[in-house]
Amino acid sequence: MVKIAFYTITGQTQRFINKTGLDAHRIEDAHPQYQMNDKYILILPSYQDFMMDSVVDFLTYKDNKENLLGLIGCGNRNFNDLFAQTAKKISVTLHVPILYLLELSGNSADVKNVRQIVKEACKKERGAQKDLPVQNPSLSNISFLSDFRQKNE
Repeated sequence: MVKIAFYTITGQTQRFINKTGLDAHRIEDAHPQYQMNDKYILILPSYQDFMMDSVVDFLTYKDNKENLLGLIGCGNRNFNDLFAQTAKKISVTLHVPILYLLELSGNSADVKNVRQIVKEACKKERGAQKDLPVQNPSLSNISFLSDFRQKNE
């Protein structure tokens, strides 16, 4: 089974997770170091780099970086190139695909699509499917996470 991890500050990403009904681990600022133990998809909002320390700590904890299958990015499309910037930066930095992008806390189509992505990821892990569908957002104008710490390499 493919797991889900997510991060939120304002609650938008939590609202989306609640809509999907998927069981998910919330990355907490107080205790970000949590071992997923299995393959997982990370759902991220868009924040400035300095606000992402907990996500960096989570990713660099034990084998979390290696178990990351893909990213789902959330954000506000009004911010143009900054839309889903955190997912885009982590995708470039860790060479992990962006599986889906959604605005704010998502709509019913986003819920359906993300549930399907998780279902397909589970099939892939069982060997019943070759590759996950990948979105290819423009990754121009992307700067790397300025404080990404390469721990446990």
